[in-house]
Amino acid sequence: MPMPMELQHASDDFERFLADARDFSGLATRNQTYTMVEGVLLTFRRRLEVQQALRFADVLPPLLRAIFVSRWDVAEPVRPFADRATLTREVQALRQHHNFAPDSCLSDVARALRRHVDTEAFDRVVATLPEGAADYWKV
Repeated sequence: MPMPMELQHASDDFERFLADARDFSGLATRNQTYTMVEGVLLTFRRRLEVQQALRFADVLPPLLRAIFVSRWDVAEPVRPFADRATLTREVQALRQHHNFAPDSCLSDVARALRRHVDTEAFDRVVATLPEGAADYWKV
């Protein structure tokens, strides 16, 4: 079997995603954008059980999937979803002295992500996740 196309083009696809996220958020660099994206993904992951998170990861492009599961302490207690302001502050706390994520970071990343996933599959999986998951990814 040949290598799947999504793996053959993973790096280029990731760069396009980062460019979209950067443009939507108004950030200046790909490093700033990467930190914002990582914060958004990790904040979401903290609210899912392992099985839920793995189902969600399956609808992400390969490099975003890797970021989503990287350095995961699966023994960490699952946190409840909170209001957007609280979730945004959690995103902004990741490497806080080097984090330039704007207050719109959740919707900025959601908007970029929707350009790079199968939206039907994405929405189908998100609908199976805890209350608050769909709002998290609202544009």
